[in-house]
Amino acid sequence: MKAADNSEKNNLHLRNLHRSRYDFELLISNCPELKPFVSINKYAIETIDFSNPIAVKTLNRALLQTYYEIQNWDIPKNYLCPPIPGRADYIHYLADLLSESNNGNIPVGSSVSGLDIGTGANCIYPILGSAIYDWSFVATDIDKKAIENCSKIIEANPKLIEAISLQQQTESRFIFKNIITPEDRFTFTMCNPPFHASAEEANKSTLRKISSLNLKDKKNAKPVLNFGGQHAELWCNGGEISFITQMIYESVKYISQCLWFTTLVSKKENLSAIYKTLKKVNALEIRTIDMAQGQKNSRIVAWSFLKPTDQEKWFI
Repeated sequence: MKAADNSEKNNLHLRNLHRSRYDFELLISNCPELKPFVSINKYAIETIDFSNPIAVKTLNRALLQTYYEIQNWDIPKNYLCPPIPGRADYIHYLADLLSESNNGNIPVGSSVSGLDIGTGANCIYPILGSAIYDWSFVATDIDKKAIENCSKIIEANPKLIEAISLQQQTESRFIFKNIITPEDRFTFTMCNPPFHASAEEANKSTLRKISSLNLKDKKNAKPVLNFGGQHAELWCNGGEISFITQMIYESVKYISQCLWFTTLVSKKENLSAIYKTLKKVNALEIRTIDMAQGQKNSRIVAWSFLKPTDQEKWFI
């Protein structure tokens, strides 16, 4: 017999729909293919095996169907499968940030335009931003296969067709160049950068995650699982700090075309270097927003080259 568990995930944003434990009865009613993956753990609580990539992907599909009216969401094998609650948090904290520039009101509607750098094959940030706040997005990636899969997701959900446009970055050494054109105007940019400096470092991190899940057969565990990912999703030369530094320097070229530039920062020790670079390029406003999901701590760093009085004009 399963135990009732209404415990709340207090570290998630107050508007996050996933603060309570997953309602598997509801999820299965909307996505029956989830049922075979649900079992009762030793604490008599319903759960899934989070080391099983198919189970995690099916849970995501159920969450997107149940809470965001997204159908036929899928990703190719060995691409990153994002945790929906944590991704939703980034969107909600962005909404709070934008409200600071809009007299305390969260701006909604397609006139709020976001640029998602490295959207991956899952397209999750544009999907959530569109579903929750009706924002519009340009989603970019250097991986052609990822862009093609995002296109399939959008085509399967007509309401996303007008909300999300896709663009492949053809030069991997650039982030905003080739993407932001002279006539573009973005309310914000967002990014979950590759945070490892090499494939070896990425694999070691994956093995630590596998170990933390207490797998029955750790010796034979391979570093794909649901923590899989392509090169561009997991690592780049110089790691997270190199990628974000490049992003900051490029952002200077578009100071009047974007209200807020933002990025996730996984490694706290990188913050001091990031702040130094932001001061070097004369960013006028800098914010650090702490986030947490389970035992994982992260944060958003945001910067703007506009004064508060000019920020308010953005929404007029």
